[in-house]
Amino acid sequence: MKDNARAPGNTIVIMIIIGSLFFVFGFVTWVNSVLIPYFRLICELSIQQAMLVAFAFYISYFVMAFPSSFILKRTGYKNGMMLGLLVMAVGALVFVPAANSRSYTLFLVGLFIEATGLTLLQTAANPYVTILGPIESAASRISIMGICNKVAGAIAPLLLVGAIVQNPNEIDDVQNKLLTASLADKQIILDELSARLVIPYLTIALILIALGLVIRFTRLPDIHDEALSFEQQKNSLLQHPHLLLGALAIFCAVGVEVVVIDSIINYGQYTGLSFREAKYFATYTLLIMIISYGIGIVAIPKIISQRNALIISAVFGIALTIFTMITEGPLSVWFIAFMGLGNALLWPAIWPLSLQGLGPLTSKGSALLVMGVVGGAIVPLLYGMLSDYSNPHMAYLILIPFYAYIVYFAASGSRIRISQPDAIH
Repeated sequence: MKDNARAPGNTIVIMIIIGSLFFVFGFVTWVNSVLIPYFRLICELSIQQAMLVAFAFYISYFVMAFPSSFILKRTGYKNGMMLGLLVMAVGALVFVPAANSRSYTLFLVGLFIEATGLTLLQTAANPYVTILGPIESAASRISIMGICNKVAGAIAPLLLVGAIVQNPNEIDDVQNKLLTASLADKQIILDELSARLVIPYLTIALILIALGLVIRFTRLPDIHDEALSFEQQKNSLLQHPHLLLGALAIFCAVGVEVVVIDSIINYGQYTGLSFREAKYFATYTLLIMIISYGIGIVAIPKIISQRNALIISAVFGIALTIFTMITEGPLSVWFIAFMGLGNALLWPAIWPLSLQGLGPLTSKGSALLVMGVVGGAIVPLLYGMLSDYSNPHMAYLILIPFYAYIVYFAASGSRIRISQPDAIH
């Protein structure tokens, strides 16, 4: 990026534009917390089957991360972000035939395509934010982006529910009605509920297309990785252990974050809450994460280092998981919601610790970290399997080993890296 792009005024403008993209990330990603119980109802699914929503969405990050880095090499970061928005719009449009046919398979295809575009956006936007200033304050900048992400995530479930239900008690009433409805009546009811997704997703597609055009015609400075010298070409990503361990840490961090947010509505219903009451808990979790991001912006690195913030966050997650296990009912749901306080700073701290020292390998390193987002596909699926095998309460034990690894990465794994003459600036 040119030096004048880093001038204070320009940086603020850039942060606002990139912040709007992170808002899009959050809306499209965390609306899944409502889609999971909604698909479970209209497509008559088990918990494990419903968690395929998270699998279809996050597996795309693993499949498309490195292709995204090669696309960015050809298009540049700015055009890559525009392309990502347009691909996401295509995924949203797939929801139209999926909703009209009540095809769960087609819904999953649409989610995969949406996440493909999102992968391209994430691969471009995260290093963009990292490179905008000193590496020591990168977690603070990413926390600002996280607030944009989680504000959208807090709003998204409520907006979608508002768009697809006619009154606050309708889903609970429908669930009761289905218990005694004939097979023919049940199909009519479920088809009508499914069709309600058409208008919201047509709207989402139009907004994504409009944002893509905004990015295309906005004077957003482009960035490219520095040219590699012959000696630098000898250094592969495999020679940076802290990056590889960081990708696994991202796997764990995204896995626990997605399990908490995407399972909490179903779990709330399991404890006896109505859908009307349970539907707010995904929003509560995301609002709690926003508070944590605010703390990160103020405290990192002035009061606490990125490394120590990561350790504290992961230990906090372990403690709350234990509290969840030893309590029952709505109190246990609140302990899960408060995991958002620790989960918020996992991504912002892991990302710069993993990319530090990569220099011209930054885009490929970013792609490798984005591949770690596949944790959002695998861990919720494991949670769903354990839920069906035992129950949704005991299944939360799966979070502890993932938090434990993050503690290891923060305390030791992130320190293992090849020294580079130039760190990321």
